[in-house]
Order: sequence, then C-alpha cells, then structure tokens
Amino acid sequence: MRPAERGGIEARFVSSGAVEGGGALGRVVFGAVSGAPRLEDGVPTLPLHMIDDARDAFAEVWRTAGETRCGRENGLVYGHDDSLLFCAGFIPAGAGYTETARQTYADAFALVRTLGFPTIFRMWNYIPDINGETPDGLEVYRDFCRGRALAFEAEDAGHAGMPAATGIGTWGEGVGFYLLACRDDAAQHIENTRQMPAYRYPERYGPKPPSFARATYRHGALYVSGTASIVGHETLHAGDLLKQWEVATDNVAHLVSAGNLAAHGVSDGYTLQDLDQIKVYYRRAEALPQVMQLARAAFHPRAEVRFLNVDICRTDLLVEIEGIARRRGSQ
Repeated sequence: MRPAERGGIEARFVSSGAVEGGGALGRVVFGAVSGAPRLEDGVPTLPLHMIDDARDAFAEVWRTAGETRCGRENGLVYGHDDSLLFCAGFIPAGAGYTETARQTYADAFALVRTLGFPTIFRMWNYIPDINGETPDGLEVYRDFCRGRALAFEAEDAGHAGMPAATGIGTWGEGVGFYLLACRDDAAQHIENTRQMPAYRYPERYGPKPPSFARATYRHGALYVSGTASIVGHETLHAGDLLKQWEVATDNVAHLVSAGNLAAHGVSDGYTLQDLDQIKVYYRRAEALPQVMQLARAAFHPRAEVRFLNVDICRTDLLVEIEGIARRRGSQ
C-alpha cells in the first residue's frame, strides 16, 4: 500500500515537464532558474537553480490521496488536504539574511498555525553563495541560521519543535525554501548519538546554531536531514571524498537504526537499503562519477537518487546525503 493511500504523503522524482494530476500538494523544480513560488495548474511550485543544463532538470512532487486545496499568502504558496500541508517561500537576494529569514520564517510559522497544521516535520533551505560572506564578514549560511533561529525563538517552540531540515547551496539568487506540516502531533524529532545536536553547536560555528533535528519520524517514515561527515560537531577527513562518504553513510545508518530510534521511543528501525527519495549533494563537479558509484554500492537498486553539484554548509565538506527511510514493501 502506498503511503498516500493510508492518509500519508509520498514523494516522487519526475520529469520537470510532467503534468501533475490530482492529489499533488506541491512541486519543487530542480532546474536552471530560481524564483518566487507560484501556482502552476493549481499546484504550488517552487523553482530552484540547482543545475547548469536545463535538460537535466527534474521535479520532486509531493502527493496525498486526499482532496487538495491551494492558495497564496504573504508571498508564500501552499497546498493541503485534510491532514497534510506543503508550503514554499522565497527570500530575495540581499546583503544579508538575518532579518529577512527571521521575517519570512515567522510568516510561514503564522501561516501553518492559521491553516491548522501546527506540526512542521520537514524543511528544506536552498541558500545562494552559502560559503560567501556578508558585508559584516559573517558567512552567509551563519547569517541565515541566525535569522532562522530568531524565528524559532519567537515561536517559543524550543528544541523539541525543530524538525528535520536541509540547508544547502544553490546556484540561484535568493533563498528558496519549502516545508511539510501536519494537523496531528504524531511527528517525533530524532537525534543521532554519533553527533551533537546541531542546535547545541558551539559558538565557533556562528552566533546562532543551526535549528534542526537530525531526522523526524512520522507514520512509519523517517525523514533524514542532510547528513555529512560530522562526528560530534567536528568535520572529519577534510579533502577526502571517499572517507567523508563513509562517515556520512555511517551516520545515516546509525541514525535510522532500531537502536537509535529506540532511544527516542520509536519502535521501528531501518537500514541504508530502506532509504529512498535520496538527494546527494556534492561540491566538486569532477567527483560525480565517484559519487554515483558510491551511491550504487550503498543504496537499494530501486532507490530513487538524484545528484546535485552545489556548495555545502561548511567549506571542508565535500558531500551530503538526505532521504526518506521507509519499509520498502510499503512504498
């Protein structure tokens, strides 16, 4: 039984030009253009500049089995059924992102509350020139993290309210982001005992630490945040792609394991073979053949995997992995 058939949500990678039928909550186009989200044929759509050649573009489509409704509010677009919501937004390029990220996140938080979907269980953030500097000399990613943290603090959600998330580079201008939320409170945010929680990182990583959990579990699916070669809070094996891949996949394997989930009160467990809807972000263009070979060896032959050549949140990181772990028979 597919997830959408039992009141859940499913994602698929499709051609960027594919026409969506009913049940589509939202669509993210990984192509050669970034911009504000819009409604296309009644489907909330966010364009992200993540590749150089438009012929390689693809879309990620989120579907449910319920009747969907869509709308716009404060520059945000959204789609929802009775249980689940997709929301996307865009922060125009600027000298810095602290205030604009804080305000746009605050608008998104207000929208999900107003629409009745208070539990955010997954977020994605695509940040331009992520390793560059603002006029104040602060790294762009750290500047963005400060604004995001201020928005979470204003929500008084605490660490328990921080969902799985990805913060990664984009070739475009402006920050594109999207999120998934639900009406119920069934989402369980998960940490990894191999890694320090990101929200507890020391100040050396910026004035405010990143605001996310390592994963979120909901209705039999584990949404895995962008995961890299970090143990504790330190990057391991700077400059060595193979060893970074090994640490990153070890981190994911431990994160999704029954032992780690049991520590969070979740009676489930997965392996790398259960991971699907995988995005592999890699820094060096020439590394693609090696990264593809490593992914083929690590993941299930039927896993959907996409590779995106972009910068990563730390300059010494070469690869990052995200995905959704779910029993393969339930997909």
